[in-house]
Amino acid sequence: MLRRVESLKNFSIGAKDGEIGGVVEFFFDDDKWTIRYLVADTGGWLSGRKVLISPIFFGAVDWDSDVFNVNLTRQQIENSPSIDTDKPVSRQQESSFYDYYNFPYYWLGAGLTNPAAVGPSAATPAPSGPEAAALGQQSDAEDIHLRSTKDIIGSYMETTDGDLGHLEDFIIDDQTWVIRYLLIDTTNWWPGKKALISPEWVKDMVESDSRVYVDLTQEQIKTSPQYDETTVLDRDYESRLYQHYGRSRYWSD
Repeated sequence: MLRRVESLKNFSIGAKDGEIGGVVEFFFDDDKWTIRYLVADTGGWLSGRKVLISPIFFGAVDWDSDVFNVNLTRQQIENSPSIDTDKPVSRQQESSFYDYYNFPYYWLGAGLTNPAAVGPSAATPAPSGPEAAALGQQSDAEDIHLRSTKDIIGSYMETTDGDLGHLEDFIIDDQTWVIRYLLIDTTNWWPGKKALISPEWVKDMVESDSRVYVDLTQEQIKTSPQYDETTVLDRDYESRLYQHYGRSRYWSD
C-alpha cells in the first residue's frame, strides 16, 4: 500500500520486549529512492538518545495502533550507535551501524538495495578486520546519498520554466520502502491543486537553497490528474498519471 511519510511520524517503536521511543524522521537514499532508516527518539527510555533503525529489522507493522514492531530487543537498540540528526549522516556512522548489527553494507551492493526484502537470516556477515578498514576508506570518498525527509519536505519546486509550489510530502510503498511519489502543493499557483510526480523526474535537490528541480514544465504539472487525498491511491490513478506524462511505469502488468 502507498502511504504518506508524514503520516508515519510519531509511530511508536515496538521492540521484542516492549516499546522504546517513537519515530521523528526518516533518512532516504536519493540514488535508489529508498527509505534506509527511521530515526527513533528514545525519549524517557534512553535519556532522549536518537538512534537509527533500518527497515531490515521491521516485523509486522501495526497500522491500526501506529506501531513499528522491530525484530530487536530494547538492549540491542539501547547499545546501538547514537545519531546527531542536526548533522549529515557520514559513511563512517553508517558503517558503525551495520558493523554493530553484523550486516553487510548496502552501498557496496551486498544485496540490501531493497532493505525490506531481506531479513537478518538472509544476509551475509559484515566484513571485519583489514577488509572492513579498506572498505571504509573506499566508501568515505564516495558521494553520500542520504537525505532527511525533515530537511527536504517544504522545499520549493522548480520546473523547467519556473517555480511551482512546494514539496508537501513523500509517498512510499509500505512493503518495499521505496519512495514512489513526491506530493506537490501548488496552492499558491492554482488554489486547491495537489499533484504527484515520480522521483525519477527529479533532476536535483539543493538543500542550501531549499529547492527541488524537476524535469517537467509548469503546464505538465498543472494539467496532470488531480490528486485526491481522501481516496486510496490506486493503479487506475497511477496509470493515468504516467500516461499523462508519457513516461514508463515502474510496474509491469
